[in-house]
Amino acid sequence: MTGDAIPETTAGLDPARRLRMLALLRPSRSLLRFLGRRFAGMILLLFGVTVVAWALTGLVPGDPAAVNLGEERSQDPELVKAFREKYGLDKPLPVQYLVYLGNLLQGDFGTSLTSSRPVLDDLRQYAPATAELAIAACLLGFTVGVTLGVWAALRRNRPADHALRVFSLAGLSVPSFWMALLVLYLFFFRLGIAPGGGRLGIESSPPPNTTGMYTVDALIAGQWSTFWDALYHIMLPALVLAAAVVGYITRYTRSAVLEVASEDYVRAARAKGLPERTVIFRYILRAAAPSMITVLGLAFASILTGAVLVEAIYGFTGIGMYGFRASVGLDLPAIAGVSIFIAAVYLAINFVVDVLYGVIDPRIRIT
Repeated sequence: MTGDAIPETTAGLDPARRLRMLALLRPSRSLLRFLGRRFAGMILLLFGVTVVAWALTGLVPGDPAAVNLGEERSQDPELVKAFREKYGLDKPLPVQYLVYLGNLLQGDFGTSLTSSRPVLDDLRQYAPATAELAIAACLLGFTVGVTLGVWAALRRNRPADHALRVFSLAGLSVPSFWMALLVLYLFFFRLGIAPGGGRLGIESSPPPNTTGMYTVDALIAGQWSTFWDALYHIMLPALVLAAAVVGYITRYTRSAVLEVASEDYVRAARAKGLPERTVIFRYILRAAAPSMITVLGLAFASILTGAVLVEAIYGFTGIGMYGFRASVGLDLPAIAGVSIFIAAVYLAINFVVDVLYGVIDPRIRIT
């Protein structure tokens, strides 16, 4: 049935009611088509990521079996033969990739040379810490960035607006690793008001593992002292990652609010004498929401890329720290696993952003 066809269930209805039902059905169909296109694009991009990860692993000089098994185990001919058969290394390149893709679909990312554990198990262990840090940084960065962006837009071309524009430009220019070192030196070494690193202090023990995120698990277990300790230790790395994205969230929000504030319906709302707070929240922010959702996806991607060095500097045992150690130790299976994992999370977040964008603004669905 096409989008303009009349459903059989409406055949016995009067024409006016049939038109109302069709008006309700058409948006849902357009939304489904929109979701289908975005999901297909996400799968295609993820497929491309697996191709790149497989190709980069194969381009490393040396025998892949020796690289993956390590120096000691690669001396055993039986282990080398079993590895080659398992991953199809004795077959043509297209078949090798299909075997690699089949293993990925079964959750087999290989075995880490550093930990001697399956890479998927390592990712499950370290991912919650990065998720906890990224969520905290996103909430902090988005709240501060949107607030400053709205404030700058409502004070356009005033001193406060110029100051915030300089601030946002500086935030975009400062590397996250340099900011991490500066903040650590200032608040830990000089002032002594923040922890030096880690997820918990030496006097605290991890809460019962439910989600892997210490703050959430501590709340679930009712361990308030552990919750505040975990929050205290996540403060500095979250602040650094949030500072890296506040700049362009402020700039995007300012541009979006200025564009909406010049619309006729906003001027009409002000002319009717509505309170400024009502105009801002009911008219301006609602219309600017799609742009803000888009920049949230960009902020999350920036936080994921910046988390590698920030976690290493603060000793925060997450995916970034795991990927850093894998890169230093040339742990190819772990490097490929981290790359695919981060790409999958990034694509999933962008898919959710696209969906929210399409739900809020139906005009996007037809593009």
